[in-house]
Amino acid sequence: MSSDTPATSQARPVITARGLGKTYPIYRRPQDRLKQSLWRGRRRFYHEVPALLNLDFEVQRGETVGVVGRNGCGKSTLLQLVAGTLAPNTGTLDLDGSVAGLLELGTGFNPEFTGIENIYLNAAIMGLDREQIDERLEAITAFADIGAFVHHPVKTYSSGMYMRLAFATAIHVDPDILLIDEALAVGDEAFQRKCFSRLEQMKAAGTTLLFVSHSAASIIELCDRALLLDAGERLLYGSPKLVVTRYQKLLYSAPERLAELREEAKELDRTQSSEGPGSVSAAAGALQQSSIPTSAGDVGASFDPALKPETTLHYDVRGVELEDLAVLDTAGERVNMLVRGETYCIRYRARFSKQAFGVRFGTTISTTTGIELSGLMSHPSGEAIEHVEPGETLCVSFRFCNRLLPGTYFVRAGCVGVEDGEAIFLHRVIDAAMFRVLPERALPLIGLVDLSDGPYCEISMGAAQAEGDEQ
Repeated sequence: MSSDTPATSQARPVITARGLGKTYPIYRRPQDRLKQSLWRGRRRFYHEVPALLNLDFEVQRGETVGVVGRNGCGKSTLLQLVAGTLAPNTGTLDLDGSVAGLLELGTGFNPEFTGIENIYLNAAIMGLDREQIDERLEAITAFADIGAFVHHPVKTYSSGMYMRLAFATAIHVDPDILLIDEALAVGDEAFQRKCFSRLEQMKAAGTTLLFVSHSAASIIELCDRALLLDAGERLLYGSPKLVVTRYQKLLYSAPERLAELREEAKELDRTQSSEGPGSVSAAAGALQQSSIPTSAGDVGASFDPALKPETTLHYDVRGVELEDLAVLDTAGERVNMLVRGETYCIRYRARFSKQAFGVRFGTTISTTTGIELSGLMSHPSGEAIEHVEPGETLCVSFRFCNRLLPGTYFVRAGCVGVEDGEAIFLHRVIDAAMFRVLPERALPLIGLVDLSDGPYCEISMGAAQAEGDEQ
């Protein structure tokens, strides 16, 4: 079952769940709750609704694990079990270290207390004594940055102020395990960046993060692994990119296909567990290391038939099927070894098996970890192809200037239409193709994208020195 990385496989996990289960009693009428207490368990006046079912997973020290799934899948219940605010009905949950949590907004806050008083209350609950809180109070209030409101009752706070104070308190108790349940979604952009920067520091220092979010980008960017839950069950535990794509496929699939997709994810999970960690991406990793030219100056754009994605994932076909996605050079030749600064075209065909309305096409380029770098749409917002007849085939082409720095990248494609007044994916293909931007000798650029315009850098003497020379 375990998906330990080789480097940490001998270490004791920080979180270990075995057969973990949690159910909630649901009463049809308020008086049934009273009857249950009077009968003292001799009769049952409720039915049980499972929130988690026989869940097994491990988290290693210093890992960041994202938890994703549709609403009601058990994500928040899992975090509350780890936090200790709920007790499991079945199974075991072993924790090795202190825990701090940002669960539901304002959890643990007394609305009548001031911000300062709630800092002392929350930090004490998390295990700090008065002297330790005194030492950290200034740092907590500075990070929260809510000004004089810290002396006002928290019932007067906005949701953003609640979150700022809760996050600032949680990170300054130096927990071994930090739980975050969508709490960062309510902060402004500047504070969110501040929080993510602090999380990166905590991660580098060895703090274990268990992170629930509906943001695919956050899961992919922050997490080492991700756990996909559905109806309380573990479907898949592995690389964030793989888990997020499976989650999105569940999210956008027709209801009649959910059972099939769940079984596909479970089978993939079993395959990963039996073959060892990273088996799904092993082939792609090998491709990234194979036959890399020493410099783009040595060879121009070309096509390597061995450079194919192993992670291609098709969404449900809803009357349109996208096929034959390729990257072409200006001569119309298929290429997947690209040169920085050259112009290329992403092309694919869309075959319509039924009529479609409000049709738009798109493509995105992402990194090997799934972070989307750029996207192109066939029509701006509010515009679309009004109607496409069944049997038609459209050829879609997106022209782009390759400003990406040397590395390996993946291409996605999608078609959106309108059904019953709602925009939906008629078809979508994740990792439909991949390409590599060729390396260059002595390239004075870093990162992923070339933002230069003309000379990379100009250096001149300071104004004061130049004026002195003139005199």
